[in-house]
Amino acid sequence: MISDCDKSSFKVSSRTVPSWLVPELRSDHAGETGAIFIYKGILAVTRCEEIQNFALRHLETEQKHLQRFDEILDSGIKSRVLPLWRLAGFLTGAIPAIFGSQAVYHTIEAVEAFVKSHYQQQIERLKAEEIKLSPALMEIKRILEECQEDEINHLEESKEKLSEKVGFFTRFWGHMVGFGSAAAVRIVRLI
Repeated sequence: MISDCDKSSFKVSSRTVPSWLVPELRSDHAGETGAIFIYKGILAVTRCEEIQNFALRHLETEQKHLQRFDEILDSGIKSRVLPLWRLAGFLTGAIPAIFGSQAVYHTIEAVEAFVKSHYQQQIERLKAEEIKLSPALMEIKRILEECQEDEINHLEESKEKLSEKVGFFTRFWGHMVGFGSAAAVRIVRLI
């Protein structure tokens, strides 16, 4: 978890990081924004106390991630279509919450499996360049690793709560969520 003691004084801009990293950090910021709204969507719909507690815990973590990215990213890096990610996130949480806990857990599993891989690609690229990383880039790598660790914990918790049998529509929804997450990243890298 990211503590207040870990706050850095640097700001990431398109002039301070490699050009490939700018769209990646934009997608991370937008993704954390969307994640917050996934949990807000779940909380707006569900009346199940177990799901509410699950969503509240995960929402708190995602808010810390977004705060961390907000602290380090120059406003010029952030996506200009964040309202779209808020809406998409809200719907991604609210729709499965209508259908119950298994749909919610499967949705979070699909989202977090994608996010785990997305962060891993960035971490691997930074590791490959580690010998020439500045202190600021080392800090970005550390932030990505910490966020990824939290997302893996969310993934594992979702998997543990899933029943063994997931129906066709729930599996289909999970594939759509994974596809939508990948498409969202491609778009937000540009805008």
